[in-house]
Amino acid sequence: MTASQTHFSRPRFALMVLIGVYPLITALLYLVMPLTDGWTIWQRTLLIAPLMVATMIWGLIPAVQRVFRGFLNPAVH
Repeated sequence: MTASQTHFSRPRFALMVLIGVYPLITALLYLVMPLTDGWTIWQRTLLIAPLMVATMIWGLIPAVQRVFRGFLNPAVH
């Protein structure tokens, strides 16, 4: 193997996604809770889950992969 080969690190990726998901879900909860006063938890979840998934797929995950490319793909020794 050459020094230029890399290996994708799933634990590092999971950590970076968690760091991004926590503030995202917190912000969504703050936005949705006042609008859904009186709703049951399953109704709120039904509203929040698609917003969360869409934001992760088209925003958070591509950004994490782009910004942290070197951290997520360390060189193989």
